Amino acid sequence: MNEARSRDNYFYFKALTTRWMDNDVYGHVNNVTYYSYFDTIANCYLIEQGGLDIHKAESIGLVVASSCEYHLPIAFPQVLEGAFRVNKLGTKSVEYGVAIFDGEHPEACATGTFTHVFVDRASGKSIAIPGDIRRALIRAQNQH
Repeated sequence: MNEARSRDNYFYFKALTTRWMDNDVYGHVNNVTYYSYFDTIANCYLIEQGGLDIHKAESIGLVVASSCEYHLPIAFPQVLEGAFRVNKLGTKSVEYGVAIFDGEHPEACATGTFTHVFVDRASGKSIAIPGDIRRALIRAQNQH
C-alpha cells in the first residue's frame, strides 16, 4: 500500500460529511470539493490543537499551494474521515499531508498536500508561525 494512502501515516482525524451540493452531474463528489475538505481538516487541527482564533488572531495562515490525488470516488450521502499530518515545517510556513477516508476502504479515497504561510493579519507580511500553533505542528510532525 502507498504510504500516503495508509491511515497509519496520519496523526489527527476528524469526521466529515458529504453534502447534497458536493455531488456533480456524474453522481460523485466533484474534484474541487476535496480542497474544501482539506481546508476544513487543517483548520480544525489549528483551532482545536493550536488554539487558533480565526476571528481575532493577529496572524493567519494563507494557502499558497495545494495538491490532490484521487484514488476512489465518494458521493453523497457518505460519512468521511479527514486525516492530517505535518510533512514539512519551516519558520513561516508548513506543508500538511491530508487524506480523505470513507470507512469502507482501508486506503484513502484521496490524498494531498496543503501549504500555509503565516502572515500578520493587518499588514499581510509573512511572520514566524505563532508559538502555540508551532508546538501543535511539531506534535503532528513527530507522530508519523
